[in-house]
Amino acid sequence: MDTYSKLIANRGFVDLPVSAEIDLISEIQRLKREKNAVILGHYYIVPELQDIADFLGDSLALAQQAAKTQADIILFVGVHFMAETAKILNPDKKVLVPDMKAGCSLADSAPGPDFESFVRLHPNHVVVSYINCSAEVKALSDVIVTSSNAKKIVESFPENQKIIFAPDKNLGNYLNSVTGREMLLWDGACMVHEKFSLEKIIELKQNHPEAELIAHPECERPVLMVSDYIGSTTALLNYISVSKSQKFIVATESGILHQMKLNTPEKIFIPAPSVDATCGCNDCSFMKLNSLKKLYLALLYEQPEIILDEALLAKAKVPILKMLELSQ
Repeated sequence: MDTYSKLIANRGFVDLPVSAEIDLISEIQRLKREKNAVILGHYYIVPELQDIADFLGDSLALAQQAAKTQADIILFVGVHFMAETAKILNPDKKVLVPDMKAGCSLADSAPGPDFESFVRLHPNHVVVSYINCSAEVKALSDVIVTSSNAKKIVESFPENQKIIFAPDKNLGNYLNSVTGREMLLWDGACMVHEKFSLEKIIELKQNHPEAELIAHPECERPVLMVSDYIGSTTALLNYISVSKSQKFIVATESGILHQMKLNTPEKIFIPAPSVDATCGCNDCSFMKLNSLKKLYLALLYEQPEIILDEALLAKAKVPILKMLELSQ
C-alpha cells in the first residue's frame, strides 16, 4: 500500500510531512485556482489563516456565503459544525476541512439521540437551535439561529408560542432576558466562553477604568451583567469602530483580536482573562487545530471531506433555509 492509500485508510492527512522548501501560501493559492476552490474562514482561526481566507466572517455570514458560492470545492477553516452547514447548503459540492478533529464543545454538548428524546418530551414546542450544533440537531429543529439574528428570529414567533432553545443555555438565558420569553433551554455551553474569570475581569476593569468591556452572549450571565456592550462576533467588530472609547476588554475567543487591530489600529484591545492562571486569554483549542500545512494538504489531497447522509442533508437544510429567509 502506497503512502497516499495509507492516508486514505487512516485519514491521517494532517500528519503527512511537507518539505520546508514549499511556499505554503503560494501553493494554496495555486491549488485553489486549479481546483476552483474557495476558502471560508471564521474570525477565531489564527491570524495567518484569516489573512488568506477568501471570505472571513461569523457563522451567519459564512452560512450566507456558503449558500451562494460558485466554487466546486469549499475548504472550511473553522470547526466541524460550520463545515457541515456548508455541506448541507451545498450537497453536490465537495466540502473539506483541514482537520476533522476540529470539533466544538458546544455542539458536542447536545448529542443527536439525547436531543431527540428531549424534544419528544416537550410537544407543542417550536425548536430553535443555535447554529453551533450538529447536523442531527439541525434536522430536529424548526429554525436555526446565530448570535447575530437570534433575537429577531425568536421575536418572530407569537409571544405565547412555546419554544425549545438549544444547545447554548447562556445564549438562551440572554435571549430570554432581552425578549421577555421563557424558552425551555437545553443544558449546553461553550467551554471557551464559560472559562472567563469574573473576578479577574472586574480587577481588569478597575485597573483600566477607561476601557469598555464587550462580550459575546455565549458568556455566562455574571460576565454579561458587568459588560458595557453585548453582541455577536460581527456586532463586536462593528461596535469598536463606532464607539468613542479607545480601549476595550474583549470577552470572546481571542482570534477576533486580529481583525479588531486591523480595523482600528489606533485602539487598544485587552483579552478578557481566563480562570486558568497560566493563560491571559481564551483560545478555542479546536479552532487552533487549523494550520497552513493542514490547509495545504486538504486542498492537495481533497481530504478530509465532510460526508453526510442524503436524508439527513435534506432534513437539516430546511431550518437553515428558514434562518436565511428570516435574516434578509
